[in-house]
This record gives sequence, C-alpha cells and structure tokens, in this order.
Amino acid sequence: MMLSSSGLTRRTNLEIQFQLLCPSDPIQPLHSTRRIHMDIGIPKQKRPFDYRIGLTPMGVKILTDLGHRCYVESGAGQGSGFDDERYRQAGAQIVYATEEIYGRGQLILSVSRPTPAEFELLQEGHILCGFLHLAVSHPAKIEILLERQVAAIAYETIQTADGHLPVLSVASQIAGRMIAPIAAQLLQNNSGGHGILLGGVPGVPPANVVILGAGMVGSNAAKMFKAMGTTVYVLDTDLHKLQQVEESGCNAHTIVAYDFNIAKAVQRADVLVGAVLIPGARTPIVVTREMVRAMKPRSVIMDISIDQGGCVETSHPTTYQSPTYIEEGVIHYCVPNMTGVVARTMTHAFNNAAWPYILKIAEQGLERALADDPALRHGLNTHDGQIVHPALRESLGGAA
Repeated sequence: MMLSSSGLTRRTNLEIQFQLLCPSDPIQPLHSTRRIHMDIGIPKQKRPFDYRIGLTPMGVKILTDLGHRCYVESGAGQGSGFDDERYRQAGAQIVYATEEIYGRGQLILSVSRPTPAEFELLQEGHILCGFLHLAVSHPAKIEILLERQVAAIAYETIQTADGHLPVLSVASQIAGRMIAPIAAQLLQNNSGGHGILLGGVPGVPPANVVILGAGMVGSNAAKMFKAMGTTVYVLDTDLHKLQQVEESGCNAHTIVAYDFNIAKAVQRADVLVGAVLIPGARTPIVVTREMVRAMKPRSVIMDISIDQGGCVETSHPTTYQSPTYIEEGVIHYCVPNMTGVVARTMTHAFNNAAWPYILKIAEQGLERALADDPALRHGLNTHDGQIVHPALRESLGGAA
C-alpha cells in the first residue's frame, strides 16, 4: 500500500498520540482493511459522587481524526478536569441531553453501570462499555439488555490468557491505595472508631489490619497499610498470590484462607478489608455474621468487594454522602465505585488500559474486534439476546 507524504504524516501523528495514551505499549499502526465510521456517545455519569468520564479529549481527538463521530454530554468531563471546550477542540460534538447521547451513539462509553433511566434509553445495536457489575444488577436491567440485544462489554471482565484483568487492575490499584487513609479516619473516636492510631507509637502497638484477597486491591492496600506502620495479615486461597505479596517487600503476614484461619484473623482485626474477586461473578460470602459479632467493638470493616455484592454477610452498599453504618457493633464502609471521587487519576488510568479495546471496536466494528481479541471476548457479557459470560450466567442462575 502506498501512502502520500501528507497521509504518512497524519498517520504518524496519530500513532504518537496513541503512544502517549498507552506509554507501556509499542506503537501499533492504526489501520483497518474495512473503513468503519462509528458514532460514539460519551454520557455524563449520573450516580452520586461519580466524576469520571468514559474517554479523555486525547482519545476523542484520535477517533475523530480517524473519521469517527464523538458526542459528549455537556459537563461530563468537568470532574476529571476537562471542560466542554477541550472536547469541542478535540473534535467532539457537545450535546445537552442524555437522550441525545443514546440516540446518536452506537458505541456508548460509560464508566459505571447506567442508571435505571439510562437503561430505558438503550436500543438494539448499542454497544455498551463500562464497569457494569451485572452480577449484582436488578434482573429488569438484564432483561433490557437481552430483549434489546445490547452488546454489553464489562471492563472488569476483560481478561488476557494469563488471567490478567488489564482494565480492572488499574481501578483496583487506585482503590487499594485509597483504603488506608480512609481506615485511619474511621478508627478515630470522632468517626465512631475505637480510637486507635494505625501505626502506633513507641510503647503502644499498631493496629491489626486483616485483608481478605491478595489481588490488586489487597496487595496495594497491604503496601499502604505497612507504609503507615500497621501489622498486616493477608489471606487468600491462591498460594501464588500469597507468594507475590511476600516477594513485594511489604512484610505482611500471609495466611491461607481456610474458614478457621479467616475466623481467627477476623477476630483480631482492628480493620478488616474485603477484597475478594471472582471475575464476572457475584462475590461469595466469606465472613459470616457470627464472625462479625466476634470482632472488637467499634472496629472497622471496609468491604471493597461490594461492587460485586460484598464478601461480608453484614455488608450492604453505601454512598459517599452516608458512607458508614454500624452492624453488630462494627463500623461498615461499603461504598461502590469508590474511585469516582479521584476522577482525574481514575479517568486517565482506566483510559490508558481500556483505550486499545475502544480503538479496536471503533476501527474494526464489534464482530471483527471480538474475533481478533480473546481478552475482549472475555469482556463481553451479553450479546444477541444471550448472556455469554459463563460466570455471569452462573451467578444469575443459568438464565439464557
């Protein structure tokens, strides 16, 4: 194929922009054997305290330069530091109604799961991308996806052959690093805690922190808690993950997560962090009400698994407006989508990870992108009126 000098310059500029978005990846040529023109809708997040946006201005510029049309809801990027003018300069059309975003866009780039009102706007042919957490969604929402044959791609289930979750992992890293400072405040007397300093002081021991799950959330939380001087115990059923925690240098105690070990560790915890994950599935309950009842009065539970249902029997979702409640004498913090309040960091981080998949869908169309990329296929939850992700199907009782 021959390229004119102007065409070569334009393509090179796009490749440089792509490298800026994904600095860890080598430059890949942005070409397609079949020209696709995708209409892309980027809605404002409607859930309380969620200030993230589904695509940065840089991503919009690359897509519009390639001939795709991007529609951005007015104010959608404000919380992430991007005003409407930035998106307009990048080539987007600014629209002022959510209905118009869903009416014009075929590829809908959300961040969190759409609200009930937004679900009603979904149409046949829509491709919906976001952290959807469908295993804990209301059955009526699943019915809409199936009846209207929406292709729902959940960022949290995009998975490579080695088991890596490239998009979820960046959100998990951020969430893991947010936990320790929040826990420190919750332990204070003025927050209802039992008045213990995480790191202790000479002559007074530090807090005991128990983390259930040695994945991205758990391992990052362990590093932050150790940096604050606490005693950290990490439990998991996966010995390889426990080995990785040992090798990370954070000096956490690692324990195999048998029921007896969990009960014993929970009882000693000043802070209990739930970071259990089965990709695409509802999180199993690993901490029973009886275990919670045996905890120290006014100790703290932070159930980060609440996005997928929670791993503690006494957990239920809260919000940043009212983030905690007391059950069995223990403070519970169970805020879903907790990274929504560090929107600028989160938007940049997850866009870096999700960008190759967004670009592939836009350039190749959904069917070819799915055929070419096994990791993206793992992200597909519903398609052609069917639940296609095995873990999601099992969580929903085998519904077709």
